[in-house]
Amino acid sequence: DMLFSRLNFVFGPSAVPALGLVDQRAVTRVTSPSGRTAYQVLGSSGKPYTCYSSCHFCTCPAFGFTVLQKSESLLCKHILAVYLSQALGACQELSVSEEQLTSILLAEEEDEG
Repeated sequence: DMLFSRLNFVFGPSAVPALGLVDQRAVTRVTSPSGRTAYQVLGSSGKPYTCYSSCHFCTCPAFGFTVLQKSESLLCKHILAVYLSQALGACQELSVSEEQLTSILLAEEEDEG
């Protein structure tokens, strides 16, 4: 309860949904042979979002709006879920080719464009 209270205090409304994503094992670490890594988090809508923990970025609309535009939050629930999954050893693992990783990353750009 103490840890949950601290998470909730620091991360506010992102804490509970992020813990739910970790519980659902919705975080997948995607790696390629070159060592490039990205995380895919299956959002509550069923849409996968790509997160980059190395640069603290997520492709979800909430990140763009509440984190980048309005500076109301430090992160979205997807990035928090990535960090919690890493800490708890709860990430799914997926090894893909360089081409597959490129396709995953480009699919996000096409969705946004």
